[in-house]
This record gives sequence, structure tokens and C-alpha cells, in this order.
Amino acid sequence: MDTKNRSKYDWPRPPSQTAVPIARTGYPLIAALAFVTVIFALLELALPALLFLAATLFVCLFFRDPERVTPTAMGAVVSPADGRIIKADVVETDYFEGPRLRISIFMNVFNVHVNRIPYDGVVTRIQYYPGKFFSANLDKASKENEHNAVFVQTGENEEILFVQIAGLVARRIVCGITEGDAVTRGARFGMICFGSRLDVYLPADAQPEAAVGDKVRAGTSIVAYLRGTDHVESV
Repeated sequence: MDTKNRSKYDWPRPPSQTAVPIARTGYPLIAALAFVTVIFALLELALPALLFLAATLFVCLFFRDPERVTPTAMGAVVSPADGRIIKADVVETDYFEGPRLRISIFMNVFNVHVNRIPYDGVVTRIQYYPGKFFSANLDKASKENEHNAVFVQTGENEEILFVQIAGLVARRIVCGITEGDAVTRGARFGMICFGSRLDVYLPADAQPEAAVGDKVRAGTSIVAYLRGTDHVESV
């Protein structure tokens, strides 16, 4: 078989035709800010109008939802979030018996906040935990902050987990998938509003491809490979 023409990336689903894609979650807030901006402009209150215009543009920027292509390499686990790697280690966790490879991505307010599926599979359970709002880059944030844990069974009969963790400013976790859903690597599944963190838990023998300090992009950057795969691109 000719492997030279194999694609290294593909669309997880057909791309939108929208010129400036915005996540639907942001529509109500953007509309409210734009409405207030117009009211101040009609009243000829220049300073408030400019302030609310700036706020509207910032929120549009925050809720931007760019299209992404996803690697087709077998066994590739992609980042679920844009941001910076703050943890890449093997740890014991309350979610599983035995050690797991943990990769943590910290998102600041300037990162794209739309979250994407790290690997193909079926959602087996989703566990939401109300909690506190410590800064998401702290170790205690993974246990004590509000978070939403999504467990996925892969086609290789492995169970992986990705956890949306609220941060100091974040007050809303959005998850658009449910138990039983078949999910596709690189597809959108939710977001966390205004700065936060995503943790991915993989089998301990998974091969990490990301290191602390690396900057990653959701759906595009490979953070690890599951064992038993040859890392070649699919047709």
C-alpha cells in the first residue's frame, strides 16, 4: 500500500462555513453586551459605549471557536484544550485503581476555551463534582475545585478519563455529551468559561509526547500515544 499519500490530519467533522465562528455558549452574553453598547451609543454616552464595546469584543474573542484538523496517527491522544502543560507525570488517583499517566493543561483567559475529545470511544460515565474555585494551576484544584469527569472506553479496550476543572475566575462548566455517546477524537464537547484546566488520565504505560511547559492546541496537538499502536497515519 502506498503510504506517501496518507493524510496526517483530517477534520473530525465537516468544518463550519462561518467566517468568524463563535461558540454558542457565548451568544447570550455577547448579545447582552452589544445591546447595552447600542443603548449607550444612542444616548450619546461615549465613554460607557466604548467600555461596553471593548467588553463585547473581548467576550467575542474569548468565545471564538476556530476550526481544527486532527492527527490521524493510530493511538494518538490529542489535547482536549488550548493552553500550557503544567503536569505530565504518573500518579495515583481516586478515579482508578493503580497509577495513571496524568497530563494537565492550564488555560488562561486568552486561550481558546472550547474543549475537544482526546480519543475515539464511547462515553461510559460522567461524574460532576461541585467544589471550590482555587486557581486552576494549583495541585489541590484537581480534587477540591468544581469539576466534571468524563470516562471513555476506547476501541482498544482501554478506559481513559478527561476532567474539566473550574478555576479562580471560571464559574461555568459546559459539557455537551452524555453517557452512551460515541465520541470522535478532535470533536468539540464543551468548554469552561473564563480560565481553567483540563486533566487527562491515561494508562500508566501510555507514551507521553508532551512535557511541562509545552504549549498545546485542542484537537491538534498530540500529548501521548496509547500502547500497542504503531503511530502510523490512517488512510
